[in-house]
Amino acid sequence: MAQECPKISFPSNESIQIPVDATITWPSVPGVIGYLISLGTTPGGVDILNQRSAGLTNSFTPETGLPDDTTIYVTISMFLENQQLKVCPGEFFTTVDVTLPPFCTALNGAVASGNAVRVNEKITWDYAPTATGYRLSLGTTAGNYDLADNVDVGNVLEYRMPGNLPLDQEIFIRVTPYNENGDATPCGEDRFSTGVPTVDCSDKKPVNDIPNRLGICADNLPTTISTQAVASGFRWYQLASNGDETLLSETREAALTAVGTYRLEAYNNINDAGNIVECSNSKIFEVVLSKAPIIRSVDVSRQSGGLRIQVNVTGTGDYEYALDFENNNYQDSPIFENVSDTEHTVFVRDRYGCGSAQRLVEELLSRKNFPAYFTPNGDGINDFWQFVPPPDSGEINIEKIYIFDQYGNFLTQLDPRSQGWGGAHNGRPLPSSDYWYRAISFSRKEIKGHFTLKR
Repeated sequence: MAQECPKISFPSNESIQIPVDATITWPSVPGVIGYLISLGTTPGGVDILNQRSAGLTNSFTPETGLPDDTTIYVTISMFLENQQLKVCPGEFFTTVDVTLPPFCTALNGAVASGNAVRVNEKITWDYAPTATGYRLSLGTTAGNYDLADNVDVGNVLEYRMPGNLPLDQEIFIRVTPYNENGDATPCGEDRFSTGVPTVDCSDKKPVNDIPNRLGICADNLPTTISTQAVASGFRWYQLASNGDETLLSETREAALTAVGTYRLEAYNNINDAGNIVECSNSKIFEVVLSKAPIIRSVDVSRQSGGLRIQVNVTGTGDYEYALDFENNNYQDSPIFENVSDTEHTVFVRDRYGCGSAQRLVEELLSRKNFPAYFTPNGDGINDFWQFVPPPDSGEINIEKIYIFDQYGNFLTQLDPRSQGWGGAHNGRPLPSSDYWYRAISFSRKEIKGHFTLKR
């Protein structure tokens, strides 16, 4: 059997003087799985409400009321199982002419609770019968509406601030309904409080990876530095001697033009009660000029476990050192111990990429570093014969020197770091003649030559 369309039971068809906050009702129809209601100011019109679902409820109350002194046309539609939507014939009634302002309303929802309201919470209130709109005022002190001052929000029952409300703040609010006859007055002031910060930043701060000291290359200014930290955002500041800070950048990179003191602030944005809280990690660091290293000399000596190599460097950079491998195994110390008796190369590089240097630990042995003669006559001039280090480095790469007479007889073993040989053997001065030497380096290389003793 086909279901019959219901007749509206209230307001009855063609009735007049109907309150603007009337609830429209109709008899329940068996087998219906849902109702739609449309309201308009013309027959079949939908300018007030266009097929609003009422579910299985056979009544509907317009949330913001109906216009006064107006003929309202009502159309009920029914969803029937396995059938097309059935649109029932329209009916109409006329609302009362409202001649007085509306009464005040009351807050509802989260703001009505009064405490711990989220800062992005929408503000909601009850419908004030006969109201056609509302004015809203919000402030952080009583009577001072610094957040919203008498804002006309229209005929709605909710309002959301364009931005967030302040966190942990008491908020004072006044909602004033109005219609064509005037405002509801006087309406009282309500209040509520936003939530307090609850974020524990101890485990939410980003890791700040900037070092305590950072070098920039003297021949590459200005220079751009960056951070690889994982964070929501960054701020770079340059610090003056009086403590003032200048913001340089709010990106992952910053361009530096001078040495000095800087601060990097990395932060994560955490949502707390609708408010964004920054959990930041700030670090002050020094920026210094850096230059390529210059290897001044390399000192070699023998220990029980092998050679000891010390690299002596000049320069204003922050350097690290490697032995034999240019691209890895760098260390902070310029000293290498227990090194094998072979040929080695030392590498020095600036930590900030401002240059590098390298040197063969043992320069080529040359006879020019061994004097051609000496005159041990006690006058204090040229009285001793000894290996002469290169003047540009002063390095002593010779470990041992043996001295022989012209017949190949061994006379003495000479320490290259000693004063030298004074021309005596077993305490007796040797005559003027040619003598021979054999010098051995730390890497077991050797060189032979001769020199003259003159008396």
